[in-house]
Amino acid sequence: MLLRLLFQDPLTFVILASVLIFSLVLHELGHGYAAYFFGDDTARRMGRLTFNPLKHLDPIGTILLLVAGVGWARPVPINTTRLRPYRTGLFAVSIAGIVVNLTLALVFGLMLYWLKETQPEAVYYALIEGRTVGWAGVLTLVSFYAGLINLVLALFNLVPVPPLDGSRILMSLVPARYHPYIWQLDRYAMYTFLVIVVDLKMHGPLSRMLDWAQNAYLRLVLG
Repeated sequence: MLLRLLFQDPLTFVILASVLIFSLVLHELGHGYAAYFFGDDTARRMGRLTFNPLKHLDPIGTILLLVAGVGWARPVPINTTRLRPYRTGLFAVSIAGIVVNLTLALVFGLMLYWLKETQPEAVYYALIEGRTVGWAGVLTLVSFYAGLINLVLALFNLVPVPPLDGSRILMSLVPARYHPYIWQLDRYAMYTFLVIVVDLKMHGPLSRMLDWAQNAYLRLVLG
């Protein structure tokens, strides 16, 4: 999907690829810094608290992202037994990446709204006619894609099934005696991920929910 865009519209490809990498890296850094705050320095000791994208990108996940439009980054290593307090730390670590993505969606949404109010012609040309006019046109595309991508990443990760963050958030909300059973579900993570990919490709319930959220976001920002 993205790879085909490289030959059709190189500028949009560069913007989309950069925004995706930027968003995935900050998502993982959110997890890592939250874990460090609650007592687990595993990510810091393994050199993962860095903005270097090479430390965070997974080769297979990146290839699938470029080819199929669905992929993943390398999860930040976290030792949950070192989190203090445990359940509060687990909740904070699990939701940190989602909070980062929602914050980015808000920031870029506000930027796109500002551009619409101050540079309406550039926004029109960039989003309606597919032509970028000056710096405002490029910034419009960056804000547009960054807002949508971060919104989708946040909502996607809220789904409460492994390997997504939602499963860890759910774990932090139930009594600790049930946690070993939930951890065991990780062995089925690849299967649940494949189900999610099929849902997205076949325009299933999750795909329709994400489409609705994106349309609502754009109506709110662009009117």
